[in-house]
Amino acid sequence: MTYTSYLALDEILNAQRPRSEEHDELLFIVIHQVYELWFKQILHELAELQRQLEAGATAHAVRSLRRVLTIFKVIVAQIDVLETMTPSQFTGFRARLDASSGFQSVQFRELESVLGRRDDRAVRHHPPGPARDRVTAAMTRPSVFDSYLTYLAKCGYEVPAGRDCAKPLEPSEELQDVLLKVYQDDGGPSTLAELLVDLDEGMQEWRYRHVKMVERTIGDKTGTGGSSGAHYLRQTLFQPMFPDLWAVRSRL
Repeated sequence: MTYTSYLALDEILNAQRPRSEEHDELLFIVIHQVYELWFKQILHELAELQRQLEAGATAHAVRSLRRVLTIFKVIVAQIDVLETMTPSQFTGFRARLDASSGFQSVQFRELESVLGRRDDRAVRHHPPGPARDRVTAAMTRPSVFDSYLTYLAKCGYEVPAGRDCAKPLEPSEELQDVLLKVYQDDGGPSTLAELLVDLDEGMQEWRYRHVKMVERTIGDKTGTGGSSGAHYLRQTLFQPMFPDLWAVRSRL
């Protein structure tokens, strides 16, 4: 076993295959491949987080959330690197992307679903097959917030029962009554609630930086793969993943 073989560096370092002679295409490929690696790690961590929450393991869940939050800081910072590429530099190889688009990222769609997004449009960019099945399955499983509600029930809070995990999370005054009690008790459950708010905010920050990067690079042009580009991305801004955790703040 060597450093190279353990990390499969031969495969990784030969996975960048630019389709033009443009200098900046390599940066574009590397950045997006690194994003996919971080998405893989985030999904790995969130799966563990859900297991910890459902087992009532407060300290372990806190550590998992802090790790995910740190990764989000890294992926937001990566946009700074991508923004060193000017619009004209991107235009130099953009046509070579053909129909490929970030909208086709299966892992990001799965990440959205794990965090609670329930929207059939998330599967439209995937033809019938394993990728579509993976996203569809994620939208029917309990989300991170559902696992948090299971955790609260284990901690003795009277969480409303009967939520359909395949439905979007909608603000609920009954649930906010529970969260108000959680914050008043000011223990481990409220610490986790605040970390979930940090996670929601981190996702929104990533969305905002992403749409501004797209706007400064291609303006309002149609995105690759026929997507509406920045227009669609703007529609995703300021939509919280965990609406009750934001709504309860008006009552604290």
